[in-house]
Amino acid sequence: MNVEILLIAISLSMDAFAVSISKGLAVRHVRALDVVMSALWMGGFQALFPLIGYFFASLFGQYFNAFGHWIVFALLAIIGGNMIREAFGDNENDDAGSFDWRHMAPLAVACSIDAFAIGVSFQFMTVNIWMAVAAIGVVCAAFTIAGLYLGHLIGKRFQKPAEILGGIILILLGVKAVLNHYRIL
Repeated sequence: MNVEILLIAISLSMDAFAVSISKGLAVRHVRALDVVMSALWMGGFQALFPLIGYFFASLFGQYFNAFGHWIVFALLAIIGGNMIREAFGDNENDDAGSFDWRHMAPLAVACSIDAFAIGVSFQFMTVNIWMAVAAIGVVCAAFTIAGLYLGHLIGKRFQKPAEILGGIILILLGVKAVLNHYRIL
């Protein structure tokens, strides 16, 4: 797996990590079934959405080849900036301790919207899409599990820094795409 895919997977996992920390804080006991189901929800959606975005972009990719590097930059900068903005917002959730599908499905979708845009950007990068979505899903599942346990054990201390770091990494990867296109890197 190349380093860029790993960094993207980690960055995309920061939203799920932050949500999982909140959920871990809200429960008295972290049950194994809740951990497994949370990892499947978050990791599954984080893997599915870039795949959908990739194939969506493949339908329209021929129109964007001339400026695909700018699309990659814009998408990653917007997503990264949004992650940083959300880190400074109020993320309190009254239903944070609920693990049923009515609570997990909307969270999984909300945490995966940026993954759709990443999938679109993959169309303009040299990426093995199957390896990329597998890596994203597995890394997100791992971060979800870690977030649940960390939230339960030590609190919200890492939620904001994790989202900020993920946003910065995505923005820097977008800048790198533009610099690579112009052969500056």
